[in-house]
Amino acid sequence: MSNEVESAQVSDATEVTLLSSSAEIESHAGSCDEEMTLQLLKDAVQSLPHHVVKDLLSVGVCSRCVLRILGSEDRIYCHPLLPQSILRSILEEVAGFKSEGNFQLCSVCLGILQLSYCDDKETMVKMESPNDMASTIAELVKTEGHQIDGFSLEVSVPQLILENESSLLSGMKKINESELWFQERMLSKCVSVKDVLKFAITKPLETLLDVKSTSAGCFRIRLTYTHKRASDNSVERNQGFKRRRISTGNGLHNVYDKAVITSKVCSDYSTNETISVTGRSSNILQDQETFEHLRIPIDKVSEPCHLVYLCYRTHIYLCGRYLKYSRNVSQTRWIIDEERMGEASVEEIIGSNILPMCRGDNYKFHAAGREDIDVRMLGSGRPFLLEIQNSCQIPSEETIKEIESKINGLENKLVGVKKLKVVSSQGWTLMREGEAEKQKQYCALVWISRPLEDEDVQSISLLNDMQILQKTPIRVLHRRSPLERQKIIHWMKIERISGSPQYFLLHLCTQAGTYIKEFVHGDLGRTQPSIGSILGCRAEIMQLDVTDVKMDSF
Repeated sequence: MSNEVESAQVSDATEVTLLSSSAEIESHAGSCDEEMTLQLLKDAVQSLPHHVVKDLLSVGVCSRCVLRILGSEDRIYCHPLLPQSILRSILEEVAGFKSEGNFQLCSVCLGILQLSYCDDKETMVKMESPNDMASTIAELVKTEGHQIDGFSLEVSVPQLILENESSLLSGMKKINESELWFQERMLSKCVSVKDVLKFAITKPLETLLDVKSTSAGCFRIRLTYTHKRASDNSVERNQGFKRRRISTGNGLHNVYDKAVITSKVCSDYSTNETISVTGRSSNILQDQETFEHLRIPIDKVSEPCHLVYLCYRTHIYLCGRYLKYSRNVSQTRWIIDEERMGEASVEEIIGSNILPMCRGDNYKFHAAGREDIDVRMLGSGRPFLLEIQNSCQIPSEETIKEIESKINGLENKLVGVKKLKVVSSQGWTLMREGEAEKQKQYCALVWISRPLEDEDVQSISLLNDMQILQKTPIRVLHRRSPLERQKIIHWMKIERISGSPQYFLLHLCTQAGTYIKEFVHGDLGRTQPSIGSILGCRAEIMQLDVTDVKMDSF
């Protein structure tokens, strides 16, 4: 059985109804005083079957669960300023029910809609209204210094809640399915626990954060409720979180886990994820016929859910082109037997200068191909993409220029960047597509075993779109599959070096993935033809520079 209630998209009709109700509540709140709001609540309660309200209260169901399960029309119970005590007193007054007076956790929602939870010190926290909870969350977001232009609210609740609800609904069906109110309300208007909570705190969050909730929001606020009575799998998943607590005086704390942010665990909860009990309850009612009467007690709840708060931003991407001026700098960090190869890496120089400006947790560096550590990257530069994880700031154009100037102004002049900009996640796709189709230009310093002749220069320049066959080079056979690859040399041009008849510069344009060093010296016959075989002499490559990487998308 799943360890948490899996989210499902609420139907368009339900979503429209919720939004419509939200507009009605806002209208009431703006134009009516507190007395009018309470009157609306009383009217909503009066429309419910009083005997059923009394039955639900008697088995420990909280007032918000009573109203949502019975499909209260205008959902006034979601008003952010209505405290639980007022809801309870009105329900008891109308139903003629007198509670024992002591606070009791809801036997269905486990206290979630009573705004009660257990903090990291296992202390029970109770809040009066949804607005109080929204204030707590907003305070945490601001304390962490996130720059946001919108947000998505996600709620995860234990599977146990659905089990409790199904048991309750089964008993209600057994004795009430023939009644008209049951057919009209129970099978079409019941709202899930997580929908009610989201509906109640989203509007005040928008006000407090001064941004709108949006399905396309990159900034996500996630509330994860777990309970000790839930399955062991649920406990194991949440024990894996790394915690960073921020004191707010309310027991609510933030949890960071990069693995959660980047893995499927997080992607399982999309922006509009909700569980529509409307759809699922009807199936449950058909499956469970085990209760003889509603008054068969549901297990009492002695402790609330444990609440973990997580706010994070989906990855942001910065793309650009880098230049590598040194023959002793690798593209990525290169460590062999705890010893660094080269004096630095392109990845570290760029990443270490961008990450602090974005105030992110970590970064990943991706490039369109790579050059060897002893090969310079000049000319137009090589396209790259830097993925920033959980960035608190999205760099502005001014900040981007500042980052470029900082990297290009480093004293050692090992690496430079150009055309730096923020892109969407589509930048990753564009780079991968362009990488397969790109052409690359090189300049190689070549030595041959005899003096260069005019005929050599002429014959090389006439070779256009020449096909070559390359077996996996000997130098990389230990890490690459032994394959045979067909590549294209689009054009070549020889530039003489005055006073050095056996040395020349070879300018060439090739298909992506061509091994240039092996094309020059032949790799003991594993590349055919090669510069050595074309000129009929021994050829060696002394130095190599990449001068252009043609990718229209970058």
